[in-house]
Amino acid sequence: MTLFPEVCAAFTDSSILGRAQQKGLLEIHYHNIRDYSGDKHNRVDDYSYGGGPGMVMQPEPIYTCFEAICEQRGSRPKLFYMSPQGKPFAQEKAFELSKLDGFAILCGHYEGVDQRVIDILVDEEISIGDYVLTGGELAAMVVVDATIRLIDGVLSQPDCYLGESHMDGLLEYPQYTRPEIWRDIPVPEVLISGHHENVKKWRSQKSVETTQKKRPDMLDGDRSNIGE
Repeated sequence: MTLFPEVCAAFTDSSILGRAQQKGLLEIHYHNIRDYSGDKHNRVDDYSYGGGPGMVMQPEPIYTCFEAICEQRGSRPKLFYMSPQGKPFAQEKAFELSKLDGFAILCGHYEGVDQRVIDILVDEEISIGDYVLTGGELAAMVVVDATIRLIDGVLSQPDCYLGESHMDGLLEYPQYTRPEIWRDIPVPEVLISGHHENVKKWRSQKSVETTQKKRPDMLDGDRSNIGE
């Protein structure tokens, strides 16, 4: 649900996400909130009660848009609102969303949306970081990308994401490719040894070392439910 569906489509209709839709693994629909404004100028915003800079998105176009989505689906999907006030998005949430039978995302703009929409429609607010964007579209694409790649068949095999950062509560081990020696820097010998068990141990050790160096805070958290 957005004022700028073309921004979203430009991202999700290309590369891996585009191919996943072409293969029928999922569907992504873009709903332009302006189409539900009921105003001859397609106006969807107004001044904020109490004063202050900027405009606020009105509740009725958003409500009507979501009603149309529910009617098209034949059921009410969970509605998430991209907001810097929301719970920080993490890999666990991406897994949770990937198991749902569809969901909807509301992208705010300007100074945000009328609070009454959040109170009566939104199931959960999601944030991708402690900063403010000009709109929720970029943040929504982050959530969509992180979620879709976890759906069966989107990537060539589960191994494509099982060893990645945050999958087991750790950061990913270092990666190398050809040439074997680049600018006098060789690839670690264990990776070209052909000894799979040693490679596995090396990667596990490097994941812990990398996490300790870059994100020591992650080693203190509960990682038991990641990837389940």
